[in-house]
Amino acid sequence: MDLVETYGEELRFARKPLARTLLILLLVALALLPWWGPRGWLTRASLVWLFAVGVIGQNLLIGYAGQISFGQAGFLAVGAYTFGHLRIAGIPFPLALAGAGAAAGLAGWLVGFPSLRLKGPYLAIATLGFGTATYQIFANVEWLSGGRAGLAIPALQPPFGLVRDTWVYLLYYAIFLLFTGTAYNLVSSYLGRALVAVRDSDIAAESMGVSLSRTKLLAFAISSFYTGVSGALMAQYLGHLEPQAFNISESMNFFVAVIVGGLASVEGSIFGAAFVVLVPALLGGFRWAVPVLFGSAILSVLILEPLGLAGLWLKTRLYFRLWPFR
Repeated sequence: MDLVETYGEELRFARKPLARTLLILLLVALALLPWWGPRGWLTRASLVWLFAVGVIGQNLLIGYAGQISFGQAGFLAVGAYTFGHLRIAGIPFPLALAGAGAAAGLAGWLVGFPSLRLKGPYLAIATLGFGTATYQIFANVEWLSGGRAGLAIPALQPPFGLVRDTWVYLLYYAIFLLFTGTAYNLVSSYLGRALVAVRDSDIAAESMGVSLSRTKLLAFAISSFYTGVSGALMAQYLGHLEPQAFNISESMNFFVAVIVGGLASVEGSIFGAAFVVLVPALLGGFRWAVPVLFGSAILSVLILEPLGLAGLWLKTRLYFRLWPFR
């Protein structure tokens, strides 16, 4: 295995010319998917991109910072409804998206205060309580949720004569690339190393000068910002919001994606998001057996590959790197 000798090499996602070329070809192929792929898969691919943004955010919190959270549905709802009200007020899409992320980030920062005193399952229950409380607020406060009629989101107007599905796909893909690149830089920065230090041993991290309170609060704020943006993209995708879309099952979906994809891995977050979105779609023909088969697929991944899909990805890369001298 090649040794990393400089900080610049560590920041590179693909260090070899061949790997960089293949990565560029993959990114270009995905950008051109609307023109060569099946139309029916455009919507699923758009769901993967928006879901991956939120999963990356939760992996920053759980995988890198070691703070277990089951309140992602609450942050998702805060981002979605903030975005919806801003769009209804006539705010442009980019500003509404930033506002949704900021509102969810602020909520995450506030919820992060219990993390200064709670750990493990106690923190998980506290964040679960936030998610449940948020759902009840949106379900019962009509001026927030739009009442029984729900909240209708103004549709995006495609530019350049593009079809709506194509425009949504390209927009979500670009946002996904932006947040993925930001996450890669973040985990390679001082903050990323501080998150890992707090996860591994908060006492040792504090003795080395890492501020536990600031690091944990930043972890919650950044993770919630990502989740809020994901909620905003979901709101724009659905075009109509109802509180039932943000129950505890959404938090479970995010948690499953993080664990199946692989803890402390940005690539694993993407694989996990694709797994949670695409596997049920592929099993749709089995109707009532879909939950059973989906649960079996989760068990199979965790039993056969404890590191998740990211571990399988690492093994594949190592295999081709060492071939034919394996």
